[in-house]
Amino acid sequence: MRTILIAGLLTLSGGLQAAAEPQTWLLSVDRWGNAEHSLLTLDADGETLFGDVNGWALSGRRDGDQIHFAATDSHGVPYRFEGRLEKGALSGWADYPDTSNTGPRARHALRGLRLEMPDGPPGRRSYSPEAFSNTFTADLPPVMVIQPGDIVTTRTIDSGGVDEHGRVAALYGNPQTGPFFVAGAKAGDVLAIHIRSLHLNRDYADSLDGVASRAMSLGLASRAGGLGKRVRWRLDRQAGTARLENPPENLKDYVVPVRPMLGGLGVAPDFGFAAQSAGDTGRWGGNMDFNQIGEGATVYLPVFQPGAMLFLGDGHALQGDGETTQWALETSLDVEFSVEVLPARPLAAPRGETRDRISVIGQASSLDEAVRAATAAMIQWLEQDYDLSVSEASLILGTAAEYRVATLAGRNAGLTLSLDKARLKGLGTSEPLDAAFPPSR
Repeated sequence: MRTILIAGLLTLSGGLQAAAEPQTWLLSVDRWGNAEHSLLTLDADGETLFGDVNGWALSGRRDGDQIHFAATDSHGVPYRFEGRLEKGALSGWADYPDTSNTGPRARHALRGLRLEMPDGPPGRRSYSPEAFSNTFTADLPPVMVIQPGDIVTTRTIDSGGVDEHGRVAALYGNPQTGPFFVAGAKAGDVLAIHIRSLHLNRDYADSLDGVASRAMSLGLASRAGGLGKRVRWRLDRQAGTARLENPPENLKDYVVPVRPMLGGLGVAPDFGFAAQSAGDTGRWGGNMDFNQIGEGATVYLPVFQPGAMLFLGDGHALQGDGETTQWALETSLDVEFSVEVLPARPLAAPRGETRDRISVIGQASSLDEAVRAATAAMIQWLEQDYDLSVSEASLILGTAAEYRVATLAGRNAGLTLSLDKARLKGLGTSEPLDAAFPPSR
C-alpha cells in the first residue's frame, strides 16, 4: 500500500494563513494497514480553522506548527485530527471511534495531499504521462485534477508497457494512465466518461496466434500445442488499416480496417478492497476489453472514492469479439476524453452508450454467471430510467436483447447485453441516464 503524502497546508512560514479560497486536501488515514481516503476543505480566520471533512462541518485551531480540528458525523460521533506542519508537509493522527465497540477510540496515522483545484470554467487540458499504474487504486497521488466539462488529451501505452516510440515505459500487464481526480465526484455518484477521440500514434501492433482456453475444445487443444507466438501487425495510419508484417501465404492479402478502442477503463475500488490488478474487472470497470469502448462512446461507472480516481489504458488498434487470441492488436494511443458527474444511483455493472445502443457489461468467472450479471444489470437500468417493472423489462429483453461476448481472455469472462435505442423510444416517464448526452456529441 502506498500512503499519500501531504504537499503542505501552505503558508509563508510553514503555518496556515487566511486564504481567499479554501484549500482542498486529499487525506489518507491508515486504518490498521488499510488506507481510507477523505476529502478535506480547510479555511482559516487567523488561528481559527473551519471547513468540512467527508462533508461534515469541522472546527479547529492552529497553535504554531500544530493544527487541531474535529468534525461530527451524522450520528453525532466525533472524529478528531491533529498534525504537525513541517517543511510544507502535514503528518499526524486521526482519532476515530472503535469499529466494534461503543466508547473506545483508536488512533490512526494521518497523511495527505493538497490538491490544486481547477480555477475558472472548463477548458482544454493536456497530460503527458511519465509513469503508469498496474493497479486500479486510490492509494496513488492524482496525476491531474480535472473538472466536469474539461477536454483532456493524454496518451496510453500498450499492454506490454511499450510507448509510441517503442520504448518500454512500464511493467507489462495493461499499465494504465492516471489516476485523474475528478473535482466534485464523491462516493455514490456516477461518472460518465465520454471518449471523444482515439488515434493510433505508432505504426505497429502486436498480437498472438492461438485460441483462448474458454473457447478451446479438447480436440482443438490437441492441435494447438505450437500456438501462442507473438505476431507483428503493420498499421497504416493514413489508410486506417492493419496487415500482418510477415504473413503466411494464405494471409498475404489479409487487410483489416482498424477500430481503436480502450481495453482498460476504470475507477478506484471502494475502501476495504485491495488495489485491483490492471488485468481484472469489477463494478469499478477495469480490463473490460469491450470493443465498443471506442471513439464516440460513453462509459458509466459508479464512484467509490473522492474524485473517482479515473484510469485508462490498454489500447487496441482492433479487437474481435471475445479477444480470442489473448491479445488484441495491442498498441499505444492518443486519447481525448471528458467527464460528467451524474447524481447518485446504484449501478450493478458498468454501462456503456453509443449513438444507437445502450449496453451493460456482465463480468464473472464463467460465461453463465456473466450472462446473469448482464441481464440483472440491464433490468436495473430499465427499471431506473424507463420505469419498467421486471415483467415489462423481461418482454423488452425477449424481443430486443443483443448478447455479445466481450472477452474470454482475462480472469473474468465478459459478456455484454445491448438494446437498440430505437426500441426504447417513448418508454417510461423518468429521465434516462443518457438524456444529458445527446447523440450529436
